[in-house]
Order: sequence, then structure tokens, then C-alpha cells
Amino acid sequence: MENHKFQIIPYSNNHSAQLIDVWEKSVLATHSFLIPSDFESIKKLVQSMDFSELDVFCLIQGDNLIGFIGVFDFKIEMLFFSPDYIGKNLGRMLLEYAVNELKANKVDVNEQNIHAVGFYQKFGFVAYERTELDDQGNPYPILRMQLK
Repeated sequence: MENHKFQIIPYSNNHSAQLIDVWEKSVLATHSFLIPSDFESIKKLVQSMDFSELDVFCLIQGDNLIGFIGVFDFKIEMLFFSPDYIGKNLGRMLLEYAVNELKANKVDVNEQNIHAVGFYQKFGFVAYERTELDDQGNPYPILRMQLK
């Protein structure tokens, strides 16, 4: 990975198709707890989002968007990677960017996504609240986490 050049750039609308593609592949690879109908309804919600309303930054390699992070009001709202790049220490790049440059200090994580929970814990996030349902009212518990 060290020979490849990665760049963090602000989201623009011409990244939309790649961003949604990365989101879909990432969720399919990491959110095995979702039932298909819930995945489809969340996908429709994501496809309808105006990502320019958030501080979204993309990790680019050449012309390819390989990951992205979105922050709103100091809270990480999304962090997703193309499955081929998960576990390659690139999430750290985007997370450090969000914490250091955007002053992000909170995140909500699906409790069932144990790898994501561990990732955030590794960087000093601790759970301060748990909900039984996600923000859409689905039975996917959420851990609300903040930096220590």
C-alpha cells in the first residue's frame, strides 16, 4: 500500500456515483446483520441524500474514490471503504483527518458491527449511550461514542 498515492479531497457532486457504490459495497461486506429489505430502504435513503450538506471528504487513489468520511456538527456520520481497502490502515487516515481538521469527537456505531466498534475504541472513543433502535426505528442497536 505504501507505493500508492492517496489523497483526501473534499466531496463534490461528481463523486456521487462512486460514493454510493463504495457505500453499498462496504455495507454489504460489513453489515451482515442487516436484513435485505432494511438494506434496500437504507440504500434508498443514502441515494436521496445531498452529501454536500455535510463535511464529506473522500480518499482518492488516482481517479478512484476508495473511501469517504462525513461529519456534521462534530459528529462522524459516515465512514465507509471499498471492501478491498478495509483493514489497510486507511480508515485511520480519514478518522485522524476528521478529528484533527474537522474537530469531530463523536460517532454513532451499529453495535452489531463489532469491527467498527473496535476500530473506534482503538482510537479512544468510548460508548456513553446505547439505543435499542437505529435512527430509522429498525432493531439495530446503536452505540453513541465520544472521544475520551
